Amino acid sequence: MVHEIERKIELEIERNRIRITIFHGEDEQVIKLNLEEARELRKDLDKALEDYSQRKQIRID
Repeated sequence: MVHEIERKIELEIERNRIRITIFHGEDEQVIKLNLEEARELRKDLDKALEDYSQRKQIRID
């Protein structure tokens, strides 16, 4: 029997923060970032995605 756990990410703008809510099935985790932290996270995600794309193109024989 295979159980599929739905994962969903929501972003909201609060008064002074960016609120990220990550849902894992019935559980959820909330992260609140100020503008500087959100920008740093964006840079880190961009770098990680670029690295991931490059690694997928490398073929190891």
